[in-house]
Amino acid sequence: MSFQRRITLASAAAVAIAVALASATTYVLVRNRIHHHINQSLTTLAGGFAAAAQGLENPSTANASTYANLLRRFPVRAGDTTNVAQLVTAGGATVTALRGQSLQLAQPASATITELAKAGGGRFAFDATAHGQPFRVLAEGVAPGFAIIVTHSLAEADSTLGELRLILLILTIAGVLLAALLGWFVARTTLAPVRGLTATVRHITETQDLGERIAEDRRDELGSLARSFNSMLGVLEDTMHKLDESARVQRRLVADASHELRTPVTSIRTNIEILEQVDGMPADEREKIVRDVVVQLEELSELINDLIELARADEHVDSREEIRLDVLVAEAIERARLYSPRARFDVALDETVVTGVPSRLGRAVNNLLDNAVKHAGTDQPIEVRLHDGELEIRDHGPGIDAEELPHIFDRFFRGNRSRALPGSGLGLAIVRQVAELHSGSVSIDAAEGGGTVVRMRVPMTV
Repeated sequence: MSFQRRITLASAAAVAIAVALASATTYVLVRNRIHHHINQSLTTLAGGFAAAAQGLENPSTANASTYANLLRRFPVRAGDTTNVAQLVTAGGATVTALRGQSLQLAQPASATITELAKAGGGRFAFDATAHGQPFRVLAEGVAPGFAIIVTHSLAEADSTLGELRLILLILTIAGVLLAALLGWFVARTTLAPVRGLTATVRHITETQDLGERIAEDRRDELGSLARSFNSMLGVLEDTMHKLDESARVQRRLVADASHELRTPVTSIRTNIEILEQVDGMPADEREKIVRDVVVQLEELSELINDLIELARADEHVDSREEIRLDVLVAEAIERARLYSPRARFDVALDETVVTGVPSRLGRAVNNLLDNAVKHAGTDQPIEVRLHDGELEIRDHGPGIDAEELPHIFDRFFRGNRSRALPGSGLGLAIVRQVAELHSGSVSIDAAEGGGTVVRMRVPMTV
């Protein structure tokens, strides 16, 4: 069953219950009110006769004839069964009746009325049927040995109540039908945004178009749902774009890596084949080829390590910790001195605390120092400065051509002056990746007076 149909049925059921309760309450109140008026009228009539009987000169010695004459003078509509009046003696006999009418009552009621006549006081009211009509009967003791019976026909009241029941039934049915119609209309109007949301989801599922959005012009819960759904679509769209970009970068990395690996692998294979095929090769030539193979294997290992570093992307991003960046840079400088004894460094490091992955930041700093050592020359030292979370490394080498600067951080890019030097062209690409991973940045510029200056910025820990 659809949600709209359930709302319609629930609305109709709720209104049906409410209208039925209202109708039943109305009927009970009207019926009680009518019966109250009838009882009040009968009580007034019987009380008037009792007061007249008490007004006699000697009511205790008055006989049946006296009370019968008094009854005939009493203002009761003769011949009208609406106000039948008669006297009953203590023996249960009817003394007189208007125009010969007599009300025949059941034995329990007759016995009670006889007791009232004996006592000469008290009152008893009940419903009875006589002459084929329903009556409301009131019996009251008026004097010792006598009781008066007055009645009121309930035919008119029952007819009125019957008409009221029919009217209330019609109103109840009409109210339920109207409630069902209004419930259907309200449900259809209220669920229109939900249908729009469903259509949008179906459209996105069929077309894979994450740019689709739902109107957010409502200020109710459905509007909030639409805004939440649009936010979810935005996050999903951004995630899909990042995944597509990551896949594109990975494909490009694989393509570039396969291209870069082809040359050293081919060279190593060629040298090994030469070593296998030439038996009478002089020892010095064989030793030279072996040295070339070792160097090429080292370059290949370095290239593979760089590729692995790039492929790690944001691996270990959750293992960040507070790092003394100045200590890390100092250790990297000592390493550079160990591998390049001729390199000279001019160092000024401020105490700097950052949050990051030590191994990744250390690799980036090592790459920057290795790159500076390769291009530094021998005349002047490499200047290393660390201040306010910015690491600045300047060399006094030949510098970088202006047209090469926009591509210097691209993977496998090597400038004209760098192609004769060892390296894979991935060092600065790794530096940029590490800086961005730590919400930082890196830039390279031509330095005044020659050489280049590289600046890597990492947010400091507050």
